[in-house]
Amino acid sequence: MDLVSGYKGVVGLVFGNEKSGSSNEDSYVERLLDCISNGKLAEDRRTAMIELQSVVAESCAAQLAFGAMGFPVMMGILKEERDDVEMVRGALETLVSALTPIDHAKGPKNEIQPAIMNTDLLSREADSISLLLSLLSEEDFYVRYYTLQLLTALLTNSRNRLQEAILTIPRGITRLMDMLMDREVIRNEALLLLTYLTREAEEIQKIVVFEGAFEKIFSIIKEEGGSDGGVVVQDCIELLNNLIRNTASNQILLRETMGFDPLMSILKLRGSTYSFTQQKTINLLSALETLNLLIMGGSEADPGKDANKLTNRTTLVQKKVLDHLLMLGVESQWAPVAVRCSALQCIGNLIAGHPKNLDALASKFLGEGPQEPALNSILRIILRTSSMQEFVAADYVFKRFCENNVDGQTMLASTLIPQPHSMIHAPVEEDVNMSFGSMLLQGLNFSEKDGDLETCCRAASVLSHVMKDNLQCKERVLRIELEAPTPSLGAPEPLMHRVVKYLAVTSSMQNKDGKSSGNSYVQPVILKLLVTWLADCPGAVNCFLDSRPHITYLLELVSNSTATVYIKGLAAVLLGECVIYNNSVESEKDAFTIVDSISQKVGLTSYFLKFDEMQKSFLFTSSKSAQPRKELTRSASASMVDVDESDLSDQKTEDHPVLSSIFDAPFLNLVKSLEANIREKIVEVYSQPKSKVAVVPAELEQKSGESDGEYIKRLKAFVDKQCSEIQDLLGRNASLAEDVATIGGGSSRSEQGTGSDRVQVETLKRDFQEASKRLELLKAEKAKLESEASMYKNIAGKMESDLKSLSDAYNSLEQANFHLEKEVRAKNGGGGSSSIPDVDAIRAEAREEAQKESEAELNDLLVCLGQEQSKVEKLSARLLELGEDVDKLLEDIGDDVGLPGDGEEDED
Repeated sequence: MDLVSGYKGVVGLVFGNEKSGSSNEDSYVERLLDCISNGKLAEDRRTAMIELQSVVAESCAAQLAFGAMGFPVMMGILKEERDDVEMVRGALETLVSALTPIDHAKGPKNEIQPAIMNTDLLSREADSISLLLSLLSEEDFYVRYYTLQLLTALLTNSRNRLQEAILTIPRGITRLMDMLMDREVIRNEALLLLTYLTREAEEIQKIVVFEGAFEKIFSIIKEEGGSDGGVVVQDCIELLNNLIRNTASNQILLRETMGFDPLMSILKLRGSTYSFTQQKTINLLSALETLNLLIMGGSEADPGKDANKLTNRTTLVQKKVLDHLLMLGVESQWAPVAVRCSALQCIGNLIAGHPKNLDALASKFLGEGPQEPALNSILRIILRTSSMQEFVAADYVFKRFCENNVDGQTMLASTLIPQPHSMIHAPVEEDVNMSFGSMLLQGLNFSEKDGDLETCCRAASVLSHVMKDNLQCKERVLRIELEAPTPSLGAPEPLMHRVVKYLAVTSSMQNKDGKSSGNSYVQPVILKLLVTWLADCPGAVNCFLDSRPHITYLLELVSNSTATVYIKGLAAVLLGECVIYNNSVESEKDAFTIVDSISQKVGLTSYFLKFDEMQKSFLFTSSKSAQPRKELTRSASASMVDVDESDLSDQKTEDHPVLSSIFDAPFLNLVKSLEANIREKIVEVYSQPKSKVAVVPAELEQKSGESDGEYIKRLKAFVDKQCSEIQDLLGRNASLAEDVATIGGGSSRSEQGTGSDRVQVETLKRDFQEASKRLELLKAEKAKLESEASMYKNIAGKMESDLKSLSDAYNSLEQANFHLEKEVRAKNGGGGSSSIPDVDAIRAEAREEAQKESEAELNDLLVCLGQEQSKVEKLSARLLELGEDVDKLLEDIGDDVGLPGDGEEDED
């Protein structure tokens, strides 16, 4: 066979240097295979087969040699010697041994395993898979048993290839499903085989479901005793989970055919004394995983996921699944921690975004004697459990309950009524009658006496969920005042101030030894509460700033070299909220004062680096929360049972597991959005001088006995000093604003550009807009002036025309006088009588009257011309400012009206 020849080549490359160690096995395997193939006596062949199986099961070298030579021999027996049952059994058992890794094999860990190479070789032959499936119809028990084992071994090491091969074989999956109805041992092997076969194979999953898998699975589970059964129950539930994982259509088929009652019967605890063996714990965890898969509704890409998810959640609550989950997660304190945690997570997922389920949980009461609300019982778990995982799971319930549930948040907040100081340390039995809010406030007070602030931290986490995105709840909690530990030593103080005090106490406790204590999540969780509280709540900011030491403490916390990046980063965010949500007009509490304090005590460069360091930290870069839940397989089941212990061992690391769970994606997104707003607000505050603040110094008042001259001189000196200080301040603000923008870019520089470029661009934009407006105004003014110049040009032309007409009339009058004078002279020369009037006198009189009339008109005209000349001079000056050539314009006017004037001068 070509495939075998290629395999021999690979073997030679990988193991060629070990000839001395494997030559004996090679020759021995070769002799046995020759005897099996060419032996004459049936007994000799069977003996050789037994020997071959034994050596292959114990030696890697023998496995290697068998892979190079034995497959054709074995497959030939399976194909041609079906009647010889013993030989078929031996061939199948030998193939299983050749595909099973040998644990005690010596050699480097990265050495290629012969069993894996043999699996790859056998799975390449599609005819081999078809031949093996055909053996499942044989009557012999061991033939069917070894065939299933062989197929399972192939699936273990080469799943994808075998899945593709089985899909191409007619009735291949049907034959496997028939094995579920076989004898118990065969059934169990077939069940294990199907769990491997259905992983991440949607087409195979649909065929298996079509073949009636759900009925057969629940039938086997019932037969094996439900959750009290053995590993077979675990295999059944694992197969069930494979069939419904990421497939909404299979979930719908399960809901509409079998229903969810069989699943409820697995979750139901039986008997008066509940014992939890390891296998029962694994079975319950597997059933809870099934429940979670139904709650999720299918894959994200499935278009029918949302509708299916809603229907599944509604149906599950109708089937009283909340009762079973509360029994497992809350009431059964003897149950393993892993089961309790998984049940609580199921409750959180079941109620998320489902109004009816939220109401159902809020109305649940637990307990056989004095009953109390289920939410109170879950809160008690949070405050008192010694398991970190159980605290995280119970906290998850409240996170989901308060998410987009304004009515639920308001209901919880309405119970926040402080108890008298004498009730804070009341016996444990008495808190059954306490309200949710009273128990929560007791948790916030409980730890002050003994210095252990872990309970306070857990209560703070719940309180942050109650107030998240709910301004009404934030303001209600602001009004809560707590009594002083010793009433005689002080008046009641706001709850916020008490929380900040706990934060400072935690910091001092951690600094005693110069290192962080084991509960490294306490400070970050309290900071999360404060960040959530101050977000979009100016009233909370004002309450926080009522105590000046709060800002001083935060500034010290940001600068603390021993604090983690989360603590310094969240403290920086809290300072930033005091800037962006600050509506105070008091000079000691306004945004400008806070920013100036940050600049003076921390430095803007160092301040913004805290954001960058936090963005690069584990919590912000880890995608743990986005990863799907780990599938509960046989190999993973032991670690799932002991999950709490493994997490407890990690408490001393900087990346505490509680932080990864509590600092969820919504909160991290809130921090990122706040960071962007803080950067912009600080740049805005430092780029603009303080406004809306009127300061009237005493120096502006005139002193008694001070002369006016001295008063004016002092005022002038004061104004000069103020101008100098203002210029210095503006220069400082501009440089600081540029520094903020330049340094504060952090990891977002590649997307947003440097801060200095941003400031420069904004400045250029403002300058350009101002220049554009000024240019538009100048253009409008120029157009107006040009219009006026044109109008005055027309008036001047009209005046010149009137002057020319007047000159023409004067000339006509002169000519008429001349003719009259000639006539008079002619008559005088003809000897007229003395009665004729004196012509010279008449002429002189007429000339005098005409001259007076002409002079009057000329005077009027000259006055008008003078006025127009003044206007023209003003217009000329304005046109010069606008860049017009005035001389050329006047020449044009002169050219238009100059000729008539010249004729007049000639006549004169």
